[in-house]
Amino acid sequence: MKLTAVPRVSTITKEDFLEHYFKPQKPVVIERAIENWPAFEKWNLDYIREVAGDKVVPLYDDRPVSHKDGFNEPHAQMKMSEYIDLLKAEPTKYRIFLWNVLKEVPQLQKDYQFPDFGLKLKKKLPMLFFGGRESYTFMHYDIDMSNIFHFHFEGKKECILFAPSETKYLYKVPNSLIAHESIDFSDPDYEKWPALRNARGFKAELNHGEVLYMPEGYWHYMKYKTPGFSMSLRSWPKNPINFAEGLYNVFVMRNFDVLMRKIQGQKWIDGKNKRAIERTTKLAAK
Repeated sequence: MKLTAVPRVSTITKEDFLEHYFKPQKPVVIERAIENWPAFEKWNLDYIREVAGDKVVPLYDDRPVSHKDGFNEPHAQMKMSEYIDLLKAEPTKYRIFLWNVLKEVPQLQKDYQFPDFGLKLKKKLPMLFFGGRESYTFMHYDIDMSNIFHFHFEGKKECILFAPSETKYLYKVPNSLIAHESIDFSDPDYEKWPALRNARGFKAELNHGEVLYMPEGYWHYMKYKTPGFSMSLRSWPKNPINFAEGLYNVFVMRNFDVLMRKIQGQKWIDGKNKRAIERTTKLAAK
């Protein structure tokens, strides 16, 4: 794929971040932004097992979306201690998605601070994400169109990003936030998905303690190269169009999609996937 390495900086001032990355809406990896956090030394899978082992956590895998699933409904549940044991014992497709630190394990708040990058962060929504070796998320963008700061802990994580301008090449599923689920973005089949040849994106590998800034509305695919976890902090979109789209996604699109799954069942899901191919083929030909 036509992927450029995400720029990397060791540290950055608020002024430089706003001028060179936020205003032009470009991603960046900041390598040493959290070395003063207790989490930098403390946060690993063993520590999470110690402080949150008894918590029952929602798990997701890479199975295709079914009309029987609710919006972001988990595929399984288990205790955090059992899940971490599974991560360490063998590759697993199970991931934890959008796990609220503030709500689930309040003591973890003592281990991090909200960084000052010049954007007002949503302090009630620090979210954790976990994954086993070779597990991955579908290519997607976030429902609220937020600016995202993605902090990684333990191991390595591969991130592929596309700006919203590339949507027409990504086989976006209508009334959804994802690209067609059959696409392997780590090794795409261009014979089956020819429009992807035109998409220009970014790629980064995150190591422990690094943070990836993803501008508002950016598509992202995440693949865990080793077992690990990340925390995302978010800031409302500043572009009024993106802000309006985020509100539409949350209050209209999501509810409409859930309703249509109930009414049409799998026919609704299959139809959306078919339209994703038809629309992308048409848009990419222009």
